[in-house]
Amino acid sequence: MTVPLWAWLTVLGVIMAMLAIDLIAHRTAHIIGVKEAAGWSIFWVASGVTFGAIIWWLFGAEFGQQYFAGFVIEKSLAVDNVFIWAIIFTAFAVPPQFQHRVLFLGVLGALVFRGIFIAAGAALIENFSWVLYIFGAFLVFTGIQMLRHRNQNFDPEKSRTYTWFRGHVPMTDAFYGQRLLIRKGGILLATPLLAVLVLVEVTDIVFAVDSIPAIFAVTSEPFLVFTANAFAILGLRAMYFLLADLMHRFVYLKIGLAVLLVWVGVKMLLLEVFYIPTTVSLLVIASILTVSIVASLVATRGQSRRSVEVTSAGPFRMATDDEIARVESVWHKPRVRTSNESGADRDRRK
Repeated sequence: MTVPLWAWLTVLGVIMAMLAIDLIAHRTAHIIGVKEAAGWSIFWVASGVTFGAIIWWLFGAEFGQQYFAGFVIEKSLAVDNVFIWAIIFTAFAVPPQFQHRVLFLGVLGALVFRGIFIAAGAALIENFSWVLYIFGAFLVFTGIQMLRHRNQNFDPEKSRTYTWFRGHVPMTDAFYGQRLLIRKGGILLATPLLAVLVLVEVTDIVFAVDSIPAIFAVTSEPFLVFTANAFAILGLRAMYFLLADLMHRFVYLKIGLAVLLVWVGVKMLLLEVFYIPTTVSLLVIASILTVSIVASLVATRGQSRRSVEVTSAGPFRMATDDEIARVESVWHKPRVRTSNESGADRDRRK
């Protein structure tokens, strides 16, 4: 598959344009309801499917199927991200109207980091083809571990990332709107929203360690790996607001994701022994996810939406209007006046 430079630039331009549209549409902080989230989810899924249809038309059915297989894998594994985000936001009591800003910045970071991981993975595979077997074994191991520990709970306040952040970064005890940084008394301070953003970014990097090798099991084309990742990630924010309070109903999804990882891992391990066509792989992936989702919804039928439960409420509060009014400029640190500075000098600088 030969992809010209202009195609890469065009895709990057489209992605940036879509992000700009999303940013403009959510430029003011507001609570995103289910109806709005559903509309954006349809838009992002339709965008990913449309791009896949273009790939199919330009490069043929084989590459089109590889893209869709990668897209489905990334989209399904991203559900774990959604659940972790819901736990993080609930644990730190992040106001709903500020959550989109965190996820928007988190997605930007995810695109950058995943681009780096994909480039590194593609370079490794091109120069050391045996690394595919390491990826395959890792995916099988990860799938088994996910199955074994599927009922374990994640506590953001006890995570190593948050513990490190609190120990090394001066932070306020209150949310100051959508600000990530503020300056008080000439001292630059992080807000709890920045701590949450760091947690979101680190958890995505952890999940990328699974998802990037998984997509290399269905395609070795960097262009398809990156675009499938990008279009899957772009819709994560809308997916969160749509599914966050329904996660308790997907009781068997974790099992389905574990089986999916084992499947793609085995496929990678059998690469030189038994070739599994992309069509078969796509059907197996779709079947695993369909069975786990349908079984979950049937087992939990009648249950309504509810917030994610956590063991403790967040220690942070909302800053008062007076506190927000006293916040200094982040980018212009106040000049400290010396004791021997004359009044004329001060007047002249004014």
